[in-house]
Amino acid sequence: MLFKDLHLKEYIQIALNEANFTTMTPVQTEVIPQALKGEDLIVQSQTGSGKTHAFLLPILQNINEDVQEVQAVITAPSRELATQLYQVASSLIQAADKPIRLENYIGGTDKQRQLDQLGPDKQPQLVIGTPGRIFDLMSDNALWVQTAKILVVDEADMTLDLGFLKIVDEIASRMPQDLQMMAFSATVPQELRVFLNKYMVAPKVVTIKPKQVISETIENYLINTKGKSREELTYQLLTMGQPYLALVFCNTKAYADQMSLFLKEKGLKVATIHGDISSRERKRVMKQIQNLDFQYVVATDLAARGIDIPGTSLVINTELPMELEYFVHRVGRTGRNGLEGRAFTFVTPDDDQAVSDLEAMGVEFEPVELRQGQLVEVKHRDSRKRRQDTANVKEDPKVRAMINQNKKKKVKPGYKRKLNWKIKEHRQAKAKQDRQAEKRSQKAARRKNNQ
Repeated sequence: MLFKDLHLKEYIQIALNEANFTTMTPVQTEVIPQALKGEDLIVQSQTGSGKTHAFLLPILQNINEDVQEVQAVITAPSRELATQLYQVASSLIQAADKPIRLENYIGGTDKQRQLDQLGPDKQPQLVIGTPGRIFDLMSDNALWVQTAKILVVDEADMTLDLGFLKIVDEIASRMPQDLQMMAFSATVPQELRVFLNKYMVAPKVVTIKPKQVISETIENYLINTKGKSREELTYQLLTMGQPYLALVFCNTKAYADQMSLFLKEKGLKVATIHGDISSRERKRVMKQIQNLDFQYVVATDLAARGIDIPGTSLVINTELPMELEYFVHRVGRTGRNGLEGRAFTFVTPDDDQAVSDLEAMGVEFEPVELRQGQLVEVKHRDSRKRRQDTANVKEDPKVRAMINQNKKKKVKPGYKRKLNWKIKEHRQAKAKQDRQAEKRSQKAARRKNNQ
C-alpha cells in the first residue's frame, strides 16, 4: 500500500516525499487505516518495523491546528526514545501551513523553564515525553491532558519492565473516557494486557510477525569462550577489521564500565552508555556517536531498544542477555536498511539451553572460533543430533541437494546460514503444497460420495 493512497494532509505528504517514503511497511499498512478511524489498538511489532510513523501520521492527520490544547500524548520509557520520537515528529511538521506546537518533556531538562512556558492559552497540541516528567507537569497543574483525544504508549513492555506503567496509569486516568488508546510493544505480557483492558474498548490486536527473526543481511556468529577472556576476545574482534560503528553489549552497568576501561587501556576510543550515566552526559555522548566521534560503543540493554544508531556494522554480545527477547533487539541494531552487518555472541556450555531457546524462536547461529586472528568454522554443539534428525527426514531431491551443498567445508562466511534459510523456506513451501493437495483430495472424495 502506498502513502499517497491515504489522502493525508498536504504537509505530511510533502514530508514523506522528501524522506523518499512511498510504500508502507506491513505494520503501517495494518495500523494507519484503523488508527485514522479512531480504533483502540494493541500492536505487537518488532523494533525497526516502521511503527513510529504508524502512530505519528494518524495523530498529525487528526490534530486541529486551530485549537491550542493538548490533543495527543505519546509516552516513551526512556529519554533517548522520547527524543527520537520528537525528532521524527518535528521533521513531519516542517511544511505545515499553520504552526503546530510540539513539546518533548523528559527528565534531565529544565523543568522550571517548561512550567514557565505552559499556561491556560499556552498548551502544546502534541506532547511527547517520559511518563515521569509528563506526570510532574500535570501534578503542578501546568500541563492539561484532560483534553487529549489520543494516547500512545510506545514500547509498552519496556515501560512495564522499568516500572513506569503505574505512572502511565495515572496519566491515562485523567484523560476523557472516549480516549483513543494505542499501545506498541514487542511483547504483550499478562500484566500489560490487564492495564490495557482497563482503558481500551474492544481493542483491535495487530500482530506483525517478522519474515525472519534476524535479517538476512546479518552474519550471526556464536563463539564458545572456553575459559578465554571476554575482554580480550572483544578487543580482537573489534580490531580484526575496521567496523563503521561497533556496539558491545554487557548485562550490567558494572561490567560495561569494566569492559570500557579495558578497551580504553588498549588504546581504543570508547563511548559508554548505561543507566548510571547522567542525563546530560548521555545526551552529549549520543550526539558524539551520531557525529561519528566514536567508533566503539559499550552499552547495556538501555541502548538495545529504540536507540537507532545509523551505520552500526558490528554487534558483540559479551554474554547472552538475561531476558532472551533482548537478543533480537541487540542484534537488530546492525544489518538495517539492507546493509550488511555482523553479530558475535559469547557463550559457555552453561548457555546451551538458552541458545536452544533462541534457535526455537527462529534464530540461526554459525559457530566459529577465533584462531590467530582468523574466524574458523567449528561443529555445532549438537551436530550428532542434527545428523540423526536429517537422516530420519525423507527429503525431496531439491532439499537433499541443498543439504549436500551445505556440507562443503570451504565456503564464504554466512553462506551456510543463507543456504539453511533456503532449505527452511523450501520445506515450508513443500509442506504447504502437501496440505493443499490433501485438502483437494478430501474435497474430491466428499464430492464423489455425494454424487
